[in-house]
Amino acid sequence: MNWVCCKCGNNEFDKDQIQTTGGNFSKLFDVQNKKFISVTCTNCGYTEFYKSVTSSAMNILDFLMD
Repeated sequence: MNWVCCKCGNNEFDKDQIQTTGGNFSKLFDVQNKKFISVTCTNCGYTEFYKSVTSSAMNILDFLMD
């Protein structure tokens, strides 16, 4: 992945992912159906989030495991 920090110009980064709830139904049942990839600059800490795809099966599994 070619990534350059827009704040300091550094091209070294850490990559991670987070999941969040979406609308009212998912908040009510605590279903984390929104998935994002985060890219954080190792120099200044600036972070960008990119939306990722979640499958229906993973959403159902998340609901059942809570």
